[in-house]
Amino acid sequence: MTKVIFDISMSLDGFITAANRRPEEPMGDGGERLHEWAFEGGERDREVMEAGLASIGAVITGRRNYEDSLPWWGSDGPTGPARLPVFVLTHEIPAVVPENTREGGGGDVYTFVDSGIEDALKQAQDASDDKEVCVMGGASIGQQYLAAGLVDEISIHLVPVLFGTGTRMLENINSGHVQLEPLKVINTPHATHLRYRIAK
Repeated sequence: MTKVIFDISMSLDGFITAANRRPEEPMGDGGERLHEWAFEGGERDREVMEAGLASIGAVITGRRNYEDSLPWWGSDGPTGPARLPVFVLTHEIPAVVPENTREGGGGDVYTFVDSGIEDALKQAQDASDDKEVCVMGGASIGQQYLAAGLVDEISIHLVPVLFGTGTRMLENINSGHVQLEPLKVINTPHATHLRYRIAK
């Protein structure tokens, strides 16, 4: 079975966005600080990013993250030139999608799924070419997959900043204690990259 990874950048106090989110600042005021490691980090950060991209075959994200990120992703999606398939969980299929995509299965990059998290996962696994499926982007989507017990590993890029307020990642899971087994810790000045296996 294809491994499912939940991947997220997070502040030291547990926020994945800062306060005051709005269309022009989808990460909130100063929230882009969480992604600096990926774009402005050092060689070790780039290695983490490249290794992560090389290991995945498909991505699952939520509709809000898709809409917030589309101006940067464009028709290539979050993996850029690799153009890996992206499955967007939504309650309603959008009327307009980026050029070179189409609704339903078989779109070049984006496929919109309104039939639940398990169906999105099945479609992503089928499209992943036996590589990992990466669940990414937002608190809600991550919480849903974690609560349903559908995540095998968690990858957290812990950024040395305190936001105080914003969107918390690890709440609303309501699945009791979840035991984690440490797999890897990589420290850089820009982030501490943590990888855990979920004990099942």
